Amino acid sequence: MFIFLGLLVVVAVIIWMTAKLEVHPFLALLFGAIAMGFLAGLDGVTLTGAIADGFGSTLQSIGIVIAAGAIIGEYLDRSGGARVLANKILEKVGEKNAPFSMSLTGYIVSIPVFCDSGFIVLSALNKAISKRTSISLAVLAVALASGLYATHVFVPPTPGPLAAAATLGADVGWVLILGLIVSAPVMMAALLWATLYCKRYQIEFEYEHTELAKGMSPPSFTIAVIPILVPILLIALKSIAEYPTHPFGENLFAQALIFTGNPIIALLAGVVLAFLMVKGGGEGRIRNKWLEEALKKAGIIILITGAGGAFGAVLRETDLGEFAAAFAAMGHFGVLVPFLIAAFLKSAQGSSTVAIITAAAICAPLVEPLGFDSTTGLALVVLAIGAGSLTVSHVNDSYFWVVAKFSEMDTATALKTHTIATLIMGITGLITLQVMAWVVL
Repeated sequence: MFIFLGLLVVVAVIIWMTAKLEVHPFLALLFGAIAMGFLAGLDGVTLTGAIADGFGSTLQSIGIVIAAGAIIGEYLDRSGGARVLANKILEKVGEKNAPFSMSLTGYIVSIPVFCDSGFIVLSALNKAISKRTSISLAVLAVALASGLYATHVFVPPTPGPLAAAATLGADVGWVLILGLIVSAPVMMAALLWATLYCKRYQIEFEYEHTELAKGMSPPSFTIAVIPILVPILLIALKSIAEYPTHPFGENLFAQALIFTGNPIIALLAGVVLAFLMVKGGGEGRIRNKWLEEALKKAGIIILITGAGGAFGAVLRETDLGEFAAAFAAMGHFGVLVPFLIAAFLKSAQGSSTVAIITAAAICAPLVEPLGFDSTTGLALVVLAIGAGSLTVSHVNDSYFWVVAKFSEMDTATALKTHTIATLIMGITGLITLQVMAWVVL
């Protein structure tokens, strides 16, 4: 009990440091790990060893993957590929179904691209569609924001789910497959909210069309989509190939699938395909510039992820797992535990990625007592944390302000539309995961 109460205090201090003192999450998590070690009575050698080992082992499995994912996202953003995807989906689905088109676009784009960047890139298209169709910009904004958010917290190679999978030792392929299943109803629930409720809000705005840099031309739909789809397909095939029944056999073909489906190889393949999106305007110079920008963004996420791994390693050295065994009596309602931890962290400090990484570190010693130590169980815990990290986006979340400001919403309107949508998404995700836990565990 003392260790658990100590953990609550440390988590509260981490939130206070990041939200009020604006201390970077990387340092806040490391200071939290040290404080937790002292509260648990760990000796200096054990504590520093756990921090170093946790940091290193987490980045060993996830560092290159996060960097590669950031590169793909940056190229999709800068090349105009995201808009190409949106226009193609809009063309196929039709302007009358524009909210669904934008939600689906966000759903696809946010797999490699941060939801903040995705919304900024596509917000101009949202305004153009609103002007052309007279559909309320509030409807389109919530539809796009929720589509982006759904895959941002559930589907690798987005950094949050990747980091949680690394911290908990979950199979990335199964997180991806189950994440796609869970994120679909989550997206649709928010889409219903957008179309049925948000249409009552009419927003006046000015629209100016923006062009690509001089000499640049956007990629084709095929070139824009393959860097996203190929890594997903390779990772999914690897997980299927490694299934105990060996559906592809144990021959050379199966071994090739296992190799190419390793997240590192799969994402590097996506990077090579992303290079095809650079057309005109001095390709070599642009390619290097975009690459450097992507690596700068990835570096921050990699450091936060490593610090989260260090925090988790320190927790594993404590007796927290024994206290968590009391939750085993909850049976399959155990998905509620990681959900609530992540929801508390998200609502308190704002960042979904930080909430996911921190919640995964806290949940690491709880997995076995809760009965989620199987391959499927670990994936469900990662996704339960993702669902919690949706709940809720409000004024302390940078994404809240991106959605509000780029959609010309005042704060009250954004709270009534976007914030409620994220609450609906989180609860839908929890219910979906609970049903899955009853069925598969």
